Amino acid sequence: MKFSTKTLTTCAVLAALALALSYMESFFPLALVIPLPGVKLGLANIVTVYALYALGAPSALAVLVVRCLLGSLFAGNASALIFSLLGGLCAMLAMIALHALPRLSVYGVSVGGAAAHNAGQVAAAMLTLGSAAPLVYLPFLLVVSVFTGALTGFVASLLFRAMRYAQGG
Repeated sequence: MKFSTKTLTTCAVLAALALALSYMESFFPLALVIPLPGVKLGLANIVTVYALYALGAPSALAVLVVRCLLGSLFAGNASALIFSLLGGLCAMLAMIALHALPRLSVYGVSVGGAAAHNAGQVAAAMLTLGSAAPLVYLPFLLVVSVFTGALTGFVASLLFRAMRYAQGG
C-alpha cells in the first residue's frame, strides 16, 4: 500500500498525538473512580477513531500500529506490546466492520471498538498466563467499555466535525 506524502505526514502527526494522549492518561488513573485493574479511558483511541473516519482504515491501522510499537518502546515495556497490539488490532477490525454499517453512528463504532479492545486484551492475558481465568474479568470490562467507548466516540465526533468545519466543509 502506498501513502501520499500528505497522508503519511497526517498519520505521523496523529500517531504522535495518540502517544501523547496515552502518556497523559497515565497521570489520571481511572482506577480512582472505578477500582478495577487495567481500566483506562483510552484517550489515544480518540485519535484512532478520528483517523478511521477522516483517513480510512489503512491509515487508521498504520496510526494504531505505530502508536503501539512506539508506546511500548518508549515505556520500556516490551511485554505490554502483546496486550496493546492484540487489543488494538481487535478494536480496529471491529471498528472497520462496524464503520461499514450505514446506520451505525461513531458512538456505536467506538463502543464496539472498546469492547473488542477489552476482549483482545483478555485474550492476550489468557495467552500470557496459559489459563482461561482472565475470562472472569471480561464482563466487568465490557460494562466499562460502553462508557469509555461512548466518551471516545463523542470526543472523536467533535474533533471530526471541528476539522471538517476548519476545512470549509
